[in-house]
Amino acid sequence: MAPPLLVSAVAQLPPADLPIPPMPSEAIIGPTLKDSKNCWPKASVAESLPVQMTPVERERKLLRKDAPNIVLIMNDDVGFGAPDTFGGPIHTPSMSRVAKAGVTYNRFHTTAICSPTRASLMTGRNSHAVGSGQITEAASGFPGYTGIIPKSASTIAKVLSGYGYDTAAFGKWHNTPVNDLFKTGPFDQYPTGLGFSYFYGFLAGETSQYEPRLFENTNPIEPPKTKEKPYHLTEDMADKAVKFIKDNRALTPDRPFFIYFAPGGTHGPHHVFKEWADKYKGKFDMGWEELRNITYQKQKAMGWIPDTAKLTAMDATMEKWEHIPAQHRAFQLRLMEVYAGYLEHTDTQHGKILDELERQGLFNNTLIIYILGDNGASAEGLHGTIDELLAENALASTADQQIEVLNRDFGGLDALGSKHVDNMYHSSWAWALDTPFKSTKLVAAHFGGTRTPMSICWPKVIKPDPTPRSQFHHVSDIAPTIYEAIGIEAPGHVDSVAQLKLDGVSMVYTFNNATAEGRKSAQYFEVMGSRGVYKDGWFASVFGPRIPWTDPNETRMRAWDPDTDVWELYDLSTDYSQARDLSRDMPEKMEKMKQIFLMEAAENQVLPVGAGLYTVYYHPEEGPHSPLTSWELYQGMSRIAESNAPSFKSGASSLSTLDVEVPSNASGVLFCVGGTAGGFSVYFDGGYLYAEYMATLLYRYIAVSKAPVSPGRHKIEVVLNYDMSKPEVLAPPADLSLRVDAQQVASVRVEKSIRLAFDASETFDVGMDLGSPVSLKYASRSPFTYPSTIYAIKIKYTNSSELRPEGIVI
Repeated sequence: MAPPLLVSAVAQLPPADLPIPPMPSEAIIGPTLKDSKNCWPKASVAESLPVQMTPVERERKLLRKDAPNIVLIMNDDVGFGAPDTFGGPIHTPSMSRVAKAGVTYNRFHTTAICSPTRASLMTGRNSHAVGSGQITEAASGFPGYTGIIPKSASTIAKVLSGYGYDTAAFGKWHNTPVNDLFKTGPFDQYPTGLGFSYFYGFLAGETSQYEPRLFENTNPIEPPKTKEKPYHLTEDMADKAVKFIKDNRALTPDRPFFIYFAPGGTHGPHHVFKEWADKYKGKFDMGWEELRNITYQKQKAMGWIPDTAKLTAMDATMEKWEHIPAQHRAFQLRLMEVYAGYLEHTDTQHGKILDELERQGLFNNTLIIYILGDNGASAEGLHGTIDELLAENALASTADQQIEVLNRDFGGLDALGSKHVDNMYHSSWAWALDTPFKSTKLVAAHFGGTRTPMSICWPKVIKPDPTPRSQFHHVSDIAPTIYEAIGIEAPGHVDSVAQLKLDGVSMVYTFNNATAEGRKSAQYFEVMGSRGVYKDGWFASVFGPRIPWTDPNETRMRAWDPDTDVWELYDLSTDYSQARDLSRDMPEKMEKMKQIFLMEAAENQVLPVGAGLYTVYYHPEEGPHSPLTSWELYQGMSRIAESNAPSFKSGASSLSTLDVEVPSNASGVLFCVGGTAGGFSVYFDGGYLYAEYMATLLYRYIAVSKAPVSPGRHKIEVVLNYDMSKPEVLAPPADLSLRVDAQQVASVRVEKSIRLAFDASETFDVGMDLGSPVSLKYASRSPFTYPSTIYAIKIKYTNSSELRPEGIVI
């Protein structure tokens, strides 16, 4: 211990002589404890902080004592015309509850696709401006498409946490670069790295609701299933959100909280318990055109849409209900019934959070923002499917094929909605659920892709009002709305990083004034070449090269030239649903709007037009993937993201060499990637050696040894050799063979291969198959752990490039 005189001398040194200025304190500091008085530092306002504080510290002030809690809810892939809250066919009690307690918005917009919407929502900036012009799996090097949210665009959670809020995110994230999905990080693009103190959900674009690839904070975990109760991810997340509220009130009641609740519902796969789907038996027997007519009439009758709103016509490329063969109708109807049950189930889980707010006496001072969907209804089910990855990988299929496999392998219609299939409804149901608008998800040119209902309540401040707010607004407006509502300004600096300007406009002015003049002058939209721009009541747009609801058209994609695109023009002051194209009547206005789009595009990093197609169509070899061309793996490795694992996709010829101890009657997985939607697995069963390549549920190829492998230590080789003799074939076939101690024991021809991804969230595992199982043979025995020793496993590519250079379509 230092002598008293030395302590006294140090205590009297002027602050300038200290390397770091002391924090202000009311404690009395003497040479000894008897001459001193302890006093804990109080929360400091900006003016009391030392001059050496960071810029962000200078801007922060104490949060007002009555600052509200905030709950932000957003579902996935829900059409404007889906909820019965606003005239649709599907019961949404929680949406109705929020709407009844507050106000609603019928001209609110998203970006038409998931990752960009979420990035814009969280930052208050336009999606391309924060590097999120495409989903993370399809990122590229163009500045607007990197998939990396810059530190200059702090999230709502980051800002609010600086004001003392407890922050938590539950559900789908889909804003972490796929090359960051390692157990060792980096974690700065995970929810916890972007401002949330707690995260429980999944990082990918979708996952099984029964066997999800879960994360808690940055840690991959397995779902907490029990034998007593059937597991469903949305229910699990709602329970965790309720627990978060309880913990906050019990341990830190002085802190307000911000909850972002964004479940995977109702993105594919449409997974829900049978009893929920059964609620809708027979309710869609009229078909999609008549459903659309009924919804439209209800929307008008309840004043949700203007009396002048027109019901837009069906696109000529869409399939009519009358063209569905009688033998297919039960299949198509059940797919829709499952979706309807899934949406009601998802919305009902939100009610658990609302109930807890009521129980805790918090509902009155909680700002609840309920955005129905991150984009319009999804047409990616094409003709109706038991495996939605067929469309993502551009694998042709028919309804007959779907029904045949469903009946043969899964027991028929009752399997729809279960963990065994990844079902999604017919694209024309998506069109019906986007009533009264044209198009669907992935179309930025029409409101069927971008417009979604929203309800906001805050009983302490907002007077309930059934009149819809019709000001034109966008998902980027949520952040500034929250900031104004709680009485703060977006900081100019965060962690010493200068912040980008907010692109959003606060909607607080609409809370208690339904007819207030709109304050958002302009807003652009762009998704993979589909684009549009809003300016002072006018909207100009281009449909783009892709038609989401039809089978891929290679000729159309390759021939696309954005300079020759045909533009559309709408006067939204008189045309709510984009029913009348004025581009030919008003060429000068049309040209002016085109120039406005170009200016917005240049300012927000949208250019070059079509950059969102670069890695998913034109140059997949430049898309996010592991830079490795060989791996040395070990038994027990698990949860390796498909993007960072060895690839067995189209064109990736490989040799896998395994040194294994084979027990008698060996059964278990040696290695695998993927899951129920598609995958590749090498395994033993009853002593027989298998290699199974599943290019979705419709295309399975199995090589199996003619005899059991004898017990003992063996060298096993798995050879996957792609036939690249026909460059025009985008999903080339391959020869798959198995060798044991240099002797070939099995082979099979893989006629159709996977081009984009086996599965959206399933991973690569060694010695087991976690999550949803690749093979039907061991589905009931998951995770089908290998019972003996895998001494070594080496995988290497055997062609010059692990990814073929030709483009693909999603």
